[in-house]
Amino acid sequence: MLLDASDCQLVLVDYQTRLMPVIAEGEQVLARAQLLAHMAQLMKVPTFGTEQNPARLGALAPGLRSLCAKVLPKMAFDACADGLVDVLRAPVAGAGNARSLPKHLQKPAPTPRNTVVIAGVESHVCLLQTALGLIEQEMDVWVVTDACGSRNQRDRDAAFDRLAGNGAELVSAEMVAFEWLGSAEHPKFKEALALIK
Repeated sequence: MLLDASDCQLVLVDYQTRLMPVIAEGEQVLARAQLLAHMAQLMKVPTFGTEQNPARLGALAPGLRSLCAKVLPKMAFDACADGLVDVLRAPVAGAGNARSLPKHLQKPAPTPRNTVVIAGVESHVCLLQTALGLIEQEMDVWVVTDACGSRNQRDRDAAFDRLAGNGAELVSAEMVAFEWLGSAEHPKFKEALALIK
């Protein structure tokens, strides 16, 4: 029932330069997304971004782009339709074995990270459709509500209702941060606390 950083991946949906100014409470939404991305980097959680029609809506916000292992441009509202699932299920870099090693000396293949922490804009369009697409792919989806936004708050709230009804867990950025840490004795606790405050 709690998030485990070693099983998580973070997906940041469409925090784009031309879109954010029209999002209700856009500055706060972006600030929470940046907290998530920094926490993910601190906790070694792979982070990926998406850009909806970047030629028209601009690039992912620079403060997020630099923290993403990969940014996926897309035209479909559901990023799964444009390859997100393949990105999330790709083998971890550097996890391969030398073929010449006998089987008993090879490292076991890493288990895939099946939990996706996701946040983005607009909540009722690309975030909703991407999260539902991930659920359909039998991934565990956790939606970070305070890092999500829409132009209209009613649309955002309707998306949260629909996501919860379809099996997504609704959480806040601080819930994610403290669950990834697990304890005040975690070696990264002081660094994380500086990000949160």
